[in-house]
Amino acid sequence: MAAKETCFTDPSNYVNRELSWLEFDHRVLGEARDKTTPLFDRLKFLSITASNLDEFFMVRVASLKDMVHAGYTKPDIAGMTPVEQLEKISARTHELVGQQYSTYNRALLPALKQAGLEVIGQHEDLTKEQGEFVDRYFKEEVYPVLTPMAVDSSRPFPLVRNKSLNIAALLRKKEGDRELEFAMVQVPSVLPRIVVLPETERPDGSRLRHVILLEEVIERNMKQLFLNYDIITSHPFRIMRNADFSLDEEEAVDLLEEIEKQLKKRQWGEVIRLEIQEKPDKRLLKVLKKELMVNEEDIFQIPGALDLTFLMKMYGMEGFDHLKTPGYTPQPVPALMNDDDIFTNIRKGDILLMHPYESFDPVVDFVRTAAKDPDVLAIKQTLYRVSGNSPIIAALAAAAENGKQVSVLVELKARFDEENNILWAKKLEKAGCHVIYGLVGLKTHSKITLVVRREEDGIRRYVHLGTGNYNDSTARLYTDCGIMTCHPEIGEDATAVFNMLSGYSEPLTWNMLAVAPLWLRNKFLRLIGRETRHAREGRPASITAKMNSLCDKDIIAALYEASCAGVKIRLVVRGICCLKAGIRGLSENIEVRSIVGEFLEHARIFIFENDGAEEIYMGSADWMPRNLDRRVEILFPVACEALKDRIRNYMELELEDNLKAHVLQPDGTFEKPDRRGKAPVGSQAALCALAVKAAEEARKKNGSETPSRVFIPVERQE
Repeated sequence: MAAKETCFTDPSNYVNRELSWLEFDHRVLGEARDKTTPLFDRLKFLSITASNLDEFFMVRVASLKDMVHAGYTKPDIAGMTPVEQLEKISARTHELVGQQYSTYNRALLPALKQAGLEVIGQHEDLTKEQGEFVDRYFKEEVYPVLTPMAVDSSRPFPLVRNKSLNIAALLRKKEGDRELEFAMVQVPSVLPRIVVLPETERPDGSRLRHVILLEEVIERNMKQLFLNYDIITSHPFRIMRNADFSLDEEEAVDLLEEIEKQLKKRQWGEVIRLEIQEKPDKRLLKVLKKELMVNEEDIFQIPGALDLTFLMKMYGMEGFDHLKTPGYTPQPVPALMNDDDIFTNIRKGDILLMHPYESFDPVVDFVRTAAKDPDVLAIKQTLYRVSGNSPIIAALAAAAENGKQVSVLVELKARFDEENNILWAKKLEKAGCHVIYGLVGLKTHSKITLVVRREEDGIRRYVHLGTGNYNDSTARLYTDCGIMTCHPEIGEDATAVFNMLSGYSEPLTWNMLAVAPLWLRNKFLRLIGRETRHAREGRPASITAKMNSLCDKDIIAALYEASCAGVKIRLVVRGICCLKAGIRGLSENIEVRSIVGEFLEHARIFIFENDGAEEIYMGSADWMPRNLDRRVEILFPVACEALKDRIRNYMELELEDNLKAHVLQPDGTFEKPDRRGKAPVGSQAALCALAVKAAEEARKKNGSETPSRVFIPVERQE
């Protein structure tokens, strides 16, 4: 057995998390390369790969570089040191960027032109009429906004902002010493990057729309910015800086103030990536390399437009709906499609919410109704990421103004939402809410709302628990699940959670919830271990689980052991997966698939067969060290049999998906399933159809064919 146990923890049986993440971005790129995907959806997926890669560099690559600078050499779970990881990442990202631009230049641009939209890549390709239009646009709209910056003995090299798009140039005075001088101009983010040109008519009579990017308009008119100089060469460039700041929370007197300070530093962190249009003048590149202190392997020469995130704006252009997947409207929740208020409905039984298939409105309504209800005494909620104009924030503020006890934990350390969350925290405090800024050393990632209400038979606690953020915008794009309940034991646990967050009280035991960082890891290991034990005893044993990422070594080792014992393990893992599947004598009973579709898969669901007494859980935590050890997370059970059936069906659909799923192979690559002889199954489309059908049936049952009522006035009879 010792040899087996060694095999479960052997680094060769694990995949590096960063390389696994790059494989995920490659899967997203696959959707952009897939000719069966609608053309404008392909633009969207390509834009997402670019946005993903930006964050990957700013956080993950930056973190590895910090380790190298600090002399940290400890290998990761796959046995790779930070230096080795950076070498592999550099090779893989250069390859990925090459595939991004091959897709953009060779596949998407020609297809767009055929569909009636021409993207003019270089200003030199403009017709005479288009050139005149562009020059007029530059003079009237762009020129007044620009700030050209020269570099000489009195003007040092300017500070280049993180992710900003710039044009660098080498100039020579028309008269004088004729030495080369460096200058640059930032492409202003306050102006639209896509400049729409007048339409033209094609020989067949159809209309052709034309666009050009703002940097090309500026580059064409650079001479207007440096009148006494000749422009020798000019090239757009963009940099990525280290955005992974660290806080000494123990020493911080005011966490909010400290994070505000750190956010300012993010713009000026170490340069970890330089993108420049391909074949730049060597003298120009030498200046950038020296001034930005960037390594050769961190320079990406780009064969096309920099920063492909602009394609999301192109996706939003009007007139091309026929080239996009039709939009889906989240459906009402059948259990709430009646005249009763939300508290009455929850008292009837637990309510399962499945977003975005079903509307997020009940969650907002839950808080709004509580804010106005005279019988509600207190509202407590955790907030990790919220939308820009959050109705939940407005409802919490209104509740405090209405005299309710309102406690809100706003996680200030939610990466890239810090600024937003600081604003909300201040607004809530101003309204009279008790605001907690998270816990020292931990991120609060759990999604929980507690409403305390006085009723005829005493105090009753209503709870919402979810797998996703209280964000009404992303709830239309991310697949998540939640439960509304007034189960007394969950209510007790919810109160204990908030007491733990606002004070120092730690409950000795929990009734139904499992909470990280103290109790959740062991809970998962016990549940996996129980299936292993049952399999060894010849009893029914299986695990079906869905999450965003799987990279915790203890959990993976336990899954390997379970697989070797005969437990059938089926996993749906959207992103990082450090586990190897289908390896003989290690993981031959483990199947892993990843779904990349119209919606971003975000729910966390865990099903344990347990010798026929099946247990189903949902929660906010992935199987990652950070979720299990360094965050406040909540795992909650699904007790109602009818709700269990729905979750089982949900998971079976995802496991049958053969359109948007990718299956992990023993060699670490992901491949689309073999569809020969099988009916096509797209789980997201099927779940949309099921939600529509359920809402229609609920309308019929309640005697209303339409979701809205029609009031018919009584007219006087003649």
